[in-house]
Amino acid sequence: MKVALLIYGSLNTVSGGYLYDRMLVKQLRDYGDEVEVVSLPWVGYGRTLLHNFSRSLCQWLANADFDLLLQDELNHPSLFWLNRRLKRQVRYPLLSIVHHLRQSEEHSSTLRWLYRWVERRYLHSVDAFIFNSQTTRQEVARLVGKTSDVAQTSDIWQPHVVAYPGGDRFPTAVTKDEILHRAHKPGPLRVLFVGNLIPRKGLHTLIGALCQLPAPDWRLDVVGDTAVNPAYTRRILHNLPTAVTLHGSLPDAILADLMRHSQVLAVPSQYEGFGIVYLEGMGFGLPAIGTTGGAAVEIISDGVNGYVVQVADTAVLARHLHHLHQNRDVLATMSLSARQRFLAHPTWAQSMAGVQTFLHEQVKG
Repeated sequence: MKVALLIYGSLNTVSGGYLYDRMLVKQLRDYGDEVEVVSLPWVGYGRTLLHNFSRSLCQWLANADFDLLLQDELNHPSLFWLNRRLKRQVRYPLLSIVHHLRQSEEHSSTLRWLYRWVERRYLHSVDAFIFNSQTTRQEVARLVGKTSDVAQTSDIWQPHVVAYPGGDRFPTAVTKDEILHRAHKPGPLRVLFVGNLIPRKGLHTLIGALCQLPAPDWRLDVVGDTAVNPAYTRRILHNLPTAVTLHGSLPDAILADLMRHSQVLAVPSQYEGFGIVYLEGMGFGLPAIGTTGGAAVEIISDGVNGYVVQVADTAVLARHLHHLHQNRDVLATMSLSARQRFLAHPTWAQSMAGVQTFLHEQVKG
């Protein structure tokens, strides 16, 4: 099977969505499928809309010898109208990998209307979907005017599959004794945040919550690209507490070691289409703290292996962190539950094998 994957920029971009794409490409290539990565430049939302009028791009895609064209839904502004032109010229199906919808993020009312208008038309232009969570599938169903009942699987008008990301990117040979010893280690609560420094990830919320606690009670390690949104990074750096360490981006081996020595993972995002990092942290026995914005509830069982709080609720977030610091037996129990949640989740290989089967079915169909 010859597959093309259309993305913005580099496949090695550091984000959960690009990690998902890389793992899928690896699965396909490892099992004999041919994959060509087609990269479009990210030139800002407004200018990417002009890709729809690119005669050369349309002609190149129309003349390409693919069995199917995968598109990362992130590219929807470049494709919402081009896809309609393309479908009149090609024999291969167009499939979208949907990580989360742009219109689910926080925007002004005007931009939100624009994003919904463009995104809805893009979703109607493809032949099938790969969703990273039930939450994402449900959001797409809502946007295109179908039912929002998660229990139904026929509310998307096109063929689709829900394939969860794996959490087993790191070697996580952590033992029960190590988890228990770490939870009861005296001193400040070691909190870890992993995510690019952008407003959606909620680092400002986490710091605001921690600053409500006594300074000796906590330490925060922050791992993520500081160059994605320089203005936001400057905002974070302004009056940054000494208990916060910004590491920037880290190699996987160093990040894994930091996870091994932390006690809690907290990423209070405004919205997550899935939240791979919660699951990766659970592989090291880290209770996860996320929000009700998106799919964190599909990973985190509130009060069992972590906490789910309302978006931007610093008071409740602070109470949970204080409780874990003061009650190390609770922290230990939740840490073990987090590890069990990780072990029960499909691996990357299992999830991507399901996607591969789905793709072959679309070609045969």
